[in-house]
Amino acid sequence: MNITVFTGNQPRHIAFVNKISNLFDRTYCIQECTTAFPGMVADFYNKSPVMQTYFSQVVAAEKKIFPSSHFLNSGVNVMPIKLGDINFISQDALGNALKADYFIVFGASYIKGWLGQFLQGKKAINIHMGLSPYYRGAACNFWALYDGRPEYVGGTIHYLSEGLDDGEILFHALPTPLAGENPFEFTMRSVDVAQTALLDKLVTNSLGQGGATQQNANLLLRYSKNKDFTDAVAQEFLDRTTDLKGSYSLYPDLLAPVFGY
Repeated sequence: MNITVFTGNQPRHIAFVNKISNLFDRTYCIQECTTAFPGMVADFYNKSPVMQTYFSQVVAAEKKIFPSSHFLNSGVNVMPIKLGDINFISQDALGNALKADYFIVFGASYIKGWLGQFLQGKKAINIHMGLSPYYRGAACNFWALYDGRPEYVGGTIHYLSEGLDDGEILFHALPTPLAGENPFEFTMRSVDVAQTALLDKLVTNSLGQGGATQQNANLLLRYSKNKDFTDAVAQEFLDRTTDLKGSYSLYPDLLAPVFGY
């Protein structure tokens, strides 16, 4: 089985591609690159002392959940590009990457134009880190915690669609809370849970066997944008959030099947 992944260059993205390459015959990776030092270098996020403090904890959690995920496996066919360049790629440039059995989007920028239409036609899978249709947009798991809804931290495995994060849902994947786990580790582990759940389905050839669920836009709790994540918001979160305390319903009344790890 051949798989093509559209993803990023952070350890969580590299780990996912390597997992795929260990399980399947051939892996193609179109890798959008951003700075490895968010908060310290102005890029997708602003450069500021607050952002540096916030993302230092993100990086620490990522290193804990995805250790040693710095290099792609030697067998991966990789095309590194700058974030946002994905919609300028020609069909000829992608070549055999367009002949895969499965196409997966994880952490890539919004894909449109001919490539978006091609991937939708191939029923490409998107890993959305957040629970759609409740949380859509950017940094959804952060906003779920910010809103005081830790039960809405998780991942949505859905078909890629023209709209952002609104394709038909195959299933949700939610992390089981661990004692003493901080919010950054909790949200980062939700990434590993989503990856594990999807790979389990691919390995057992059971992806899509239960059908897909149409999203209900009326259930939207928050549609977040990158510009919403300001220094003030990050500082407020840092000041008031030290640990996941109390208990809550692990699985809210979700639209689609849920897998917990």
